[in-house]
Parts: sequence; C-alpha cells; structure tokens
Amino acid sequence: MTLPGYRFRRLTTIMYPDPGDPMEFWGAFNPTVGRTPDGRWHLIARVTAEGNVSRLRIAELLLDGDVPVGVRRGDVVLGPDEPWERGGGRGGVEDPRATWVAALGMYVMGYTAQGGAYGAQAALAVSADFRTWRRLGPLHFAYDTALKHDLNVFPNKDVALFPEPVRAPDGRLSYAFLHRPMWGAVIDLPAGLTDARHGIWVSFTPVEAVHRDLRNLVLLDQHRPVAQPEFPFESTKIGAGPPPVRVPEGWLLVHHGVSAHDTGDPVPRLDYAAGAMLLDGDDVTRVCYRTSAPLLAPETTEERAGIDRHIVFPSGLARIGAADYLFYGISDRYIGVAVLERAPGTGDGNPWQPTVAPPR
Repeated sequence: MTLPGYRFRRLTTIMYPDPGDPMEFWGAFNPTVGRTPDGRWHLIARVTAEGNVSRLRIAELLLDGDVPVGVRRGDVVLGPDEPWERGGGRGGVEDPRATWVAALGMYVMGYTAQGGAYGAQAALAVSADFRTWRRLGPLHFAYDTALKHDLNVFPNKDVALFPEPVRAPDGRLSYAFLHRPMWGAVIDLPAGLTDARHGIWVSFTPVEAVHRDLRNLVLLDQHRPVAQPEFPFESTKIGAGPPPVRVPEGWLLVHHGVSAHDTGDPVPRLDYAAGAMLLDGDDVTRVCYRTSAPLLAPETTEERAGIDRHIVFPSGLARIGAADYLFYGISDRYIGVAVLERAPGTGDGNPWQPTVAPPR
C-alpha cells in the first residue's frame, strides 16, 4: 500500500515579540497568512499585551526569493472592541485562520473571541484586501434534535473554513467550517459521542443562502464530528490548524495535537505538536488517512521554552512561489516557518496511516 508522505521541514523563526512594544509584551504568535491586492504576502499574528489581552496585527512577509525570512510590522487590524470580545479582566481576539474564498471574492477569517463571562466563542470577519476587516459576529449553531444538545452553550475555538463549497450531508452545496466545541466536565455529551476529549467538528451553511445574504455565513447546521484524539501525541485534545487545502488525495488538514506529561509539578506539562489528516474529497466528514506521530513537534530551544508548555501550533499555510509554507506559533511567543514536502512511502518510518470514518 502506498501511503501519503506529506511532512514538514523546519526552516527558521521569522517573528519575535518587540520588547519595546507594550502590545507584544507576552508575544507575537499563531498567525494566519494571505495576500494584499498588491500581491505582497502578509501574516496576521496574534499579539498579546500584559494582562493577556490579545489583538490581531498585520505584518508583511520579507522574502529571500520566495522563502520567508522575516517580517515588517504593520497596524492592528482587529482588536477586542466588542463587549463579547473582552471582559472578566482579560480577553481579546485570538488565533486567526483566514481563507480566500474565490466564489465570494474575499477572505473569511475565523478567530476566537475571548469574552470573559461569555467564554471562548468562534467568530468571523471578512475582508477584500486582507487589511480592513468587517465582523460578521459569532457563529450560531442550529439546534439538532439528533444531538440532543445545543452547541451554542459550549465554548468553541479553532474555526477554519474550506476554501470552496462542498457537499453537506443533505447533498446541498455548502460552505463548511471546522471548529472545536469544548464540553464541560459535568455536562452530558451530545448523543452518539462517547469520548469527552475535545475533537474536530464540521458544520455547514448553504451556498445559496450565503450568496443571498453574507450574514448567513455564521448560521450553521448539520453538525458532524470529524476526528477525535487517537494517537499518543494528541491524547489530550486536537484542533484544526490552517484552513484545509486541496491535494490529489482529497483535503489536507493540518491539525494540532496536545498531550500531557507529568514532570513532578502540580500541573502537567502540555506539549502541542502538528499532525495532519486527509479528508475525503467528496465527503469532508470522512477521514481517510491521518498521522500516528507528529509531523512537527517541539524540539528546538525556542519551541521548548515554556515552563508548563512546549508548543508548535500550526495556523497558516500558503503556496509562495513553488513551495508550500507552514507558519506556526512557538511557545505562545514567536512565529516559525516550515516547508511542506512530500515523499510517498509504504510504511517504514512513515507516520501516515489509513483510518476509518468516525461514528456519525
């Protein structure tokens, strides 16, 4: 059996927090990536001020040929300006994932709104130029009697949109969003779900409704589980990374996996690593292959700099020139870049494994 052979090769760290900028007191990390109308590539990074208040700041990518080597900072493009994006002594807008949607002629950016008493909410903003963003608001999940639960009552993160319409379970052409509901320890799980660990879900909104009124983009239904933690490097939880990209085998979804490690301290150390899975090109609720080991794990001094967390957090993926580059957060402080490579194999040393679809 020939297995997929996608892997990442680490290149360098391209963004460090500016010690003279209070907005970056705690770090600049977890970026998304896109292009402005002049063709220049930019990151939008999460920057965190003292007190753990996050904003989203644009930074132009500096290239050596087509290889990212650094950034030139720009302005904040989204801040915690709405009541549901702040409160409780902390808050902010975090962890953006922007998708260029050709059918809409704009970027759609999912992000996490940390609103204090509101908890974490998955929200959307849109832009035609990657600089000026307009909020559409938090995602709203239609009640599904089969789940016997209202997904709106749970915190939610890691929202990423497929770049083109796909078929929903009912056959309608739809826009599809990955997201991660976070179940409470004392709340019954949705019907059919037996694993309380946080996993990746997908929800849909019909193309016809969105093209009639863009505000319908946040109104989602037909919620389905896609993947749960399965392997040791993701034994605590998993979440979507960059928006999925089309590849010959289907949809390549890079994700983060989290594992807990006892170090003798009262709180276990959490390790974040990048894995990946291949979703069926015709049914995005079905996982065909996934990695049993990380494709990029915290190994460098910077990636292992956290006291209680070692972090590689994949969040942006773009083809620049002839290569695909992964942009990832390092230790909730820096931004690194790796290049996507492919070397198909038959099993030995290849972390890719065939899998079966999760229960519906």
